[in-house]
Amino acid sequence: MHLASLKVFCDVARQRSFSQAARVNDLTQSAVSQVISQLERRMRTRLIDRSTRPLQLTALGQAFFEGCQALLAQYDELEASIRSACAEVAGTVRIAAIYSVGLSDMGQYVRRFTARQPKVHIHIDYLHPDEVTHRVVEGIVDLGLVSFPRKTSELAAVPWRDEEMVFVCSPKHPLAGRRAVRPTDLNGHRFVHFDRNLVIRRRIDKFLREQRATVEVACTFDNIENIKQAVAVDAGVALLPAPTVHREVEAGTLVARPLAGCRFVRPLGIIHRRQRLSAAARGFMELLLEQGQVPAANGTPR
Repeated sequence: MHLASLKVFCDVARQRSFSQAARVNDLTQSAVSQVISQLERRMRTRLIDRSTRPLQLTALGQAFFEGCQALLAQYDELEASIRSACAEVAGTVRIAAIYSVGLSDMGQYVRRFTARQPKVHIHIDYLHPDEVTHRVVEGIVDLGLVSFPRKTSELAAVPWRDEEMVFVCSPKHPLAGRRAVRPTDLNGHRFVHFDRNLVIRRRIDKFLREQRATVEVACTFDNIENIKQAVAVDAGVALLPAPTVHREVEAGTLVARPLAGCRFVRPLGIIHRRQRLSAAARGFMELLLEQGQVPAANGTPR
C-alpha cells in the first residue's frame, strides 16, 4: 500500500467527491475510483457509501480516514526533520560575551562548529555584562554569554556551566603557601574587588557575609583581567573563577587555592530573546551545551 493511495483516499473523504479529489491530485476521476476500490479490496470492506450525494464515509471508513490522517501527518513530520537535518546551514551567528569568557575558550568552540558548518560565520564581541544583556534584548546579537543569568519576560536563560570560585593571590602573599584557604583567613587582608554595580560583586559580598569573612577593599575593577593584574603586583587578594586564572597559575604569576569548608561557584548561562532562533544560532548553542572541559585551579581539567 502506497502513501500516495492513502492521500487520495483522505482527499476523497475530505472533499466528499471523486472528481474534486482527482483535481487535487492531478488524476482522472477513473484513476481515483480505482485507488479507492483497491483500498476497499485490501481492507475487505466498504470505506465509502457511494449511494449518497455528497459521498459519505462508512463507520469503518471514518476510522480508516482518521488513522490515515495521523499516519500521513507523522510521515510529513519525519520527512521535514530529515530534510532539515540534511540541509546545509548558512549565515552568521552574532554573540556577545562577558570579558571573562576567554578567547581561547571560545576559540575551540568556534573551530569545532565551523568544522561542522563551514558556511556559518561566528562573530563574537566581548563586552561589559550590562552591554551583553542590552544587545540581546535589542536583537543586535543572537546569543549572550553571561554569569549569574536571569530569565525575564523578554529573555530566556539556559544554564551553561558552573565555574568554581577560588582564592587568588600573588606568589609573595603570606597565604600563598596554604593548600586551601578558608574564607575567614581573608579577614583583614586587602581585597581586589569587582565594581559595585556588577552582579558578581553582590554575590561575592553575600558569600563573604555568610562565611563571616571581613575584607578591606583596596581597589575595584569592572573586569577580571584588571583584577588579575592588580593581584599579581600584590595589591590584594581576590576570589575569581578557576578557569579565568588557569594561564597565570601555569605561568607562576598567580597562586590559586581552593576554598576550604565551603563551595562557591559562578554559574554561566546563555541568554537569548524569547523567539525562534535561527538554525545556525540554535546549532551553536547546542554545541556550547555539550559541556567542554573547563580547567580547574590546579591546571587539571574538571
